[in-house]
Amino acid sequence: MLRRLLLLALLALATPAQAERLRDLGAFQGVRTNQLTGYGIVVGLDGSGDDNLEYLTQAMKGVSGRLGVQLPPGVAPGLKNAAAVLITAELPAFAKPGQHIDVTVSALGKAKSLRGGALIMTPLYGADGQIYAMAQGNLAVGGLGVSGKDGSKLTVNVPTVGRIPEGASVERAVATGFDTDPVLRWNLYQSDFLTAARVRDAVNARFPGTAAVEDGVTLALQMPAGANERSSMMAAIEMIACSLLRTTGSPGPSAAKYAATAAFSRCATSVIV
Repeated sequence: MLRRLLLLALLALATPAQAERLRDLGAFQGVRTNQLTGYGIVVGLDGSGDDNLEYLTQAMKGVSGRLGVQLPPGVAPGLKNAAAVLITAELPAFAKPGQHIDVTVSALGKAKSLRGGALIMTPLYGADGQIYAMAQGNLAVGGLGVSGKDGSKLTVNVPTVGRIPEGASVERAVATGFDTDPVLRWNLYQSDFLTAARVRDAVNARFPGTAAVEDGVTLALQMPAGANERSSMMAAIEMIACSLLRTTGSPGPSAAKYAATAAFSRCATSVIV
């Protein structure tokens, strides 16, 4: 009877292991998306644009100048059919020139709606000030706004924000050092020295002498030369299996608190296929 009670108590305290892959615990540094932004003009609106806002007028003069149309000094064109907009996009890792990405277009001024508009060719800049993509195309707007002569208004969703699927063409690739740096770094999603040490041991068991812990988040990985060999090794490292076990300390307030808040990762060297 006593053995049965002890067995039930141990089963209640035990937590089943949850198999995880290293790719679920962290990622290689530099393999990420990059944000792009730009400032442009949407034309072709049905009277719902910015009208005579100064920054829109200047931008429109710049656009017309690039097309060979010079507006006389002192002329302020009526621009109810145009709107100044900000364009945002995310450049995926390893995106190459010629590929296309989606863009989001948002009204900057007093435009009431971007429905039916088309974005004029606009450069998209990265955080370093370099042009990485060019955006252009017709907007898909999910919102709707109408108003009556009595002042009543009805708005569904947001008509001043639209998207252009595959509306930007990549012009420059982001240098990641993937195929040139002798050391690649792998970062945990959450800082944990014990998890970092066990991931190091698991990687070294699979590829001896490869991994070294730099801090509670980062592991430095010695990689072979050549993109083909690196890709195969990175894929194998990401697929190393781990089991997450929750520990239970000895009786006492500190042990109970620790057991309730901490989970240790024990990594196996088997590979999920």
